[in-house]
Amino acid sequence: MEQDAFMEPFSSRVGVLQCKIYLLLLAGACSGLKVAVPSHTVHGIRGQALYLPVHYGFHTPASDIQVIWLFERPHTMPKYLLGSVNKSVVPDLEYQHKFTMMPPNASLLINPLQFTDEGNYIVKVNIQGNGTLSASQKIQVTVDDPVTKPVVQIQPSSGAVEYVGNMTLTCLVEGGSRRVYQWLKNGRPVHTSSTNSFSLQNSSLHIAPVTKEDIGNYSCLVKNPVSRMESDIIMPTIYYGPYGLRVNSDRGLKVGEVFTVDIGEAILFDCSADSYPPNTYSWIQRTNNATYVIKHGPRLEVASEKIAQKTTDYMCCAYNNITGRRDETHFTVIITSVVIKQKLEGRPETEYRKARTFSGHEDALDDFGIYEFVAFPDASGVARMPARSVPACDGVPGQDLHSTIYEVIHHIPAQQQDHPESSSQDGEEDACLDRHDEAGLQELGHCKEQDKGKHSRAKQCI
Repeated sequence: MEQDAFMEPFSSRVGVLQCKIYLLLLAGACSGLKVAVPSHTVHGIRGQALYLPVHYGFHTPASDIQVIWLFERPHTMPKYLLGSVNKSVVPDLEYQHKFTMMPPNASLLINPLQFTDEGNYIVKVNIQGNGTLSASQKIQVTVDDPVTKPVVQIQPSSGAVEYVGNMTLTCLVEGGSRRVYQWLKNGRPVHTSSTNSFSLQNSSLHIAPVTKEDIGNYSCLVKNPVSRMESDIIMPTIYYGPYGLRVNSDRGLKVGEVFTVDIGEAILFDCSADSYPPNTYSWIQRTNNATYVIKHGPRLEVASEKIAQKTTDYMCCAYNNITGRRDETHFTVIITSVVIKQKLEGRPETEYRKARTFSGHEDALDDFGIYEFVAFPDASGVARMPARSVPACDGVPGQDLHSTIYEVIHHIPAQQQDHPESSSQDGEEDACLDRHDEAGLQELGHCKEQDKGKHSRAKQCI
């Protein structure tokens, strides 16, 4: 209590005069008596004690200090609870064992607190000195039971298929008054959307229809003025997929949907897609326009030396037996080294040399010669690109070219020691390379035409 008993009488008269001027102000605002409470709303728990702190102070001489507590409910008259004059307490006999005050302290203790104790508590302080000063405050008291830990139930418990099924999450709480529900997904509040809706009190979350994006960690937060509790995390079962089907390999060169493998390599392919439950996988091989299943499971091992065709088409199929959806991806495996080796080993080193990577500074004389583009189609003869007829050269019948792999061979003509007359003979000298290797691959050369007595030039018969 902030009471100053030695204040001069003149100061007291001035303060009383000012208060008479401002009669429209609340009692105690300028009278020298101030009553304060930490909060005008206090939340209490049923069955426990509740303490209502009150502080007051004045700056005038006082002979008596009176504190009065009143209780009111909406639409009722205030009821007297207890009061005190100086250090003497006068309780209402009906509430003498429920409310306690220790004057000159004006704070009130309520013990035990019940639902019937909810309402407004009014404290009034009167100071008797050179007149009477009065001030009051009002405190609203709420009474609640703390909430218990909620439990979340999901229907249907077996799960739902995306874009087909719906799902309802219900928050169950046994105890607690004035409960407020809030749904969390991955720790963040869930809001109303085109697929999310809530029950009247937000105790249920309805998702219709479910999608893959609805997968997450859900929890229910329940709170009231005196407590808050969160349920355990629960993840609903949503069946989806397959999505993003792809094939990868542990080795080889991949360009688009084509894998290039060296002879003798065993390459392991892995087929994967995002799906729940996990997909079942099937590997299909295409041979001579016919397809057949060669393996089940997410992995396929291909031994390049055991492949009859040097270009083989495969397909991986993924199937989700719950959603009923399937997806497939195609890819091609090309074994190139064996074909190139056979071509190179069949020719003497003096007959050709590989084309180099030109830097732009080589001597042009080094580039003189005949360049031969050798095409290697599938051994099966199945066209992989639109066929293009090759014109005949010196009576050699035209051939259809079906190929995706080429090798450049540089033929260097032998230096001739004869006189110029012997090199400029009548007619044109044409040569065509036309032969088939053991794998049934076709090779097409170029034609050479020399001009009489001047210069030579290469003519490509493609």
